[in-house]
Amino acid sequence: MKILISADMEGATGVTWPADVLPGTPQWERCRALFTSDVNAAVLGFLDGGADEVLINEAHWTMRNLLLEELDERAQMLTGRHKSLSMVEGVQHGDVDGIAFVGYHTGAGTEGVLAHTYLANSITGVWLNGARASEGLLNAQVVAEYGVPVVLVTGDDLTCRDADGYAAGARKVAVKDHVSRYAAVCRTPARTAADIRAAAKEATALAVRYEPVAGGPFTVQLEFDAEHLAAAATVVPGVVRAGERRVAYTSGTMYEGIRTFKAVTTIVSAAVEEQYG
Repeated sequence: MKILISADMEGATGVTWPADVLPGTPQWERCRALFTSDVNAAVLGFLDGGADEVLINEAHWTMRNLLLEELDERAQMLTGRHKSLSMVEGVQHGDVDGIAFVGYHTGAGTEGVLAHTYLANSITGVWLNGARASEGLLNAQVVAEYGVPVVLVTGDDLTCRDADGYAAGARKVAVKDHVSRYAAVCRTPARTAADIRAAAKEATALAVRYEPVAGGPFTVQLEFDAEHLAAAATVVPGVVRAGERRVAYTSGTMYEGIRTFKAVTTIVSAAVEEQYG
């Protein structure tokens, strides 16, 4: 049995504000250890539950945040950027039985600690077929096309609630409770590690591949905080204006949909100017 862990950082233990997750800051250096602890707890739990192989896909920012030397030696880590499926890279090879979303967060424009969707700011909302979408929902639709269930989600309490909408049967672990976008009531790393390990052990039983789901077409709308960003996004083929600050596109599959999403966010991030956005 092979488990893939998609590891993001905003939903990690103790993380509550931008400096905690911004590569190069002293706070990021400190929080890397907390992030690694959460991921390693999931690894240990899946191995406790009978998994033969665990692959960790680094999914935060530069995708070079986890401390490899602190991970269980039985795990492997895919680190670095420019991957075909970004946050869920590795699911497409037909050998993954279940996926865990560790350190996830809520979507842009919603309540949640460090809530955003792909870009830290600039995007104020994302909708998938009319429903408000987080990274968790988008990625869950991608992995469904490969017949891979989401078996574990960790993050703040609102992230766990969000996951009820796209992975109802998955085990969830809240490592902190939302107070504001930059504040939370945090559990200690000893407690969260124990909770994540126990949940991952239970979640291993849910790692059963199913017939791939072809749920398309998928219409994605993105709303930005400035009009010129919407204009910039239309450089991507198939992306059209859907309002003064909105764009939309439709894809036949979520494989295509998430790759277009990645292209849009890359173009938009390059169009953001210092100070004025």
